[in-house]
Amino acid sequence: MPAQCSFSLKQARRLALAAQGFGGRQPSATIKAARLNQQIERLGLLQIDSVNALVRAHYLPLFSRLGSYPQALLDQAAWSQGRQRTLFEYWGHEASLLPMSMYPLMRWRMQRAKQGQGIYSQLTRFGLERQATVRRVMAAVEEQGALGAGSLSTREERAGPWWDWSEEKHALEWLFAAGEVTVAGRRGFERLYDLPERVIAPQILRQPLLDEAQAQRRLMLHGATALGVATEKDLRDYFRLDPGDSRARLAELVESGELLACEVQGWRQPAYCLPQVKVPRKVEASALLSPFDSLIWERSRTERLFDFRYRLEIYTPRHKRVYGYYVLPFLHNERIVARVDLRAERAQGRLAVHGVHEEQPGLDEEGIRALAVQLRKMADWLGLEQIQLNCQRDAARHLREVLE
Repeated sequence: MPAQCSFSLKQARRLALAAQGFGGRQPSATIKAARLNQQIERLGLLQIDSVNALVRAHYLPLFSRLGSYPQALLDQAAWSQGRQRTLFEYWGHEASLLPMSMYPLMRWRMQRAKQGQGIYSQLTRFGLERQATVRRVMAAVEEQGALGAGSLSTREERAGPWWDWSEEKHALEWLFAAGEVTVAGRRGFERLYDLPERVIAPQILRQPLLDEAQAQRRLMLHGATALGVATEKDLRDYFRLDPGDSRARLAELVESGELLACEVQGWRQPAYCLPQVKVPRKVEASALLSPFDSLIWERSRTERLFDFRYRLEIYTPRHKRVYGYYVLPFLHNERIVARVDLRAERAQGRLAVHGVHEEQPGLDEEGIRALAVQLRKMADWLGLEQIQLNCQRDAARHLREVLE
């Protein structure tokens, strides 16, 4: 491939979809741990979020790409003891589950956190000013292991939002950011913290410490692999690098020939890709996407790639929402063709569809049938017997006919 290259917007979409694991060979009916781990390695991380309107965010991207799989497989990879554990928690793209192979690439970030860089200013102040509390909490973890903040708290009242954390929770989060403790498991959704040597495999911990530039270059390359074609901002955002670091590493990677500068039709910013990148002839995939899916989490990139403006409205007052509380974009035929507001109503055993919003030019018959298939698969995967449509739009009426 020449040192300069260009792609049409359609080609860029295909590169992005294929790089993100869509449109490959169809997985077998039974998804096994190796297939799951292969997909996570490709993505590099799964974002964690506390909202549970449908299912926790880290489970959804794998369903979108693999179809129905046992959620216990991901739990096992993330929080089991021993060889079956292949993931760890850390700040990747926000709070994330990452493959163990990425642990050495995150240690520079841990070192910076110890110095108060790259973390919330409140946490930085706490780490500087409350070292006695930090040492007390660290001693408790060393002695007892796998502790949650609640079991250490000396406060009588229950901790509220993050800015109202207990001192012990602040200390644990500072230690976690600094790599002094890691997440051994979860109780409900509460993190349980332990020493890295009790959680992370010795061969991972023994690897030499990479310098910052080395680790950042590898993260940028991993981002380029996972994105297919990307601007500097896209690459930076994937693992949340600082702009100065990202620009310096990008220049080094282009100079060494590990990344190529290229153009994408309609993009104002320069783009970059791997030298060996190949554009698929077609990407066949239909999928409901998590709001926290790595395909769409950089919203400006989503607009450039799919002409699709997406904003999460969870924290928008109800009367100001345009599309709904927990809205999943629907990917079909290389485009995002609709938005679906979904809720798992577990007590009633049903998947509630509160809104179906078509994107231009609308859902054709094939698109409606593909959406019906995905909703049925999701309901089955979540163990919900019914699908209840609470939307009166034309698309929902057609969808109801297909489902019935």
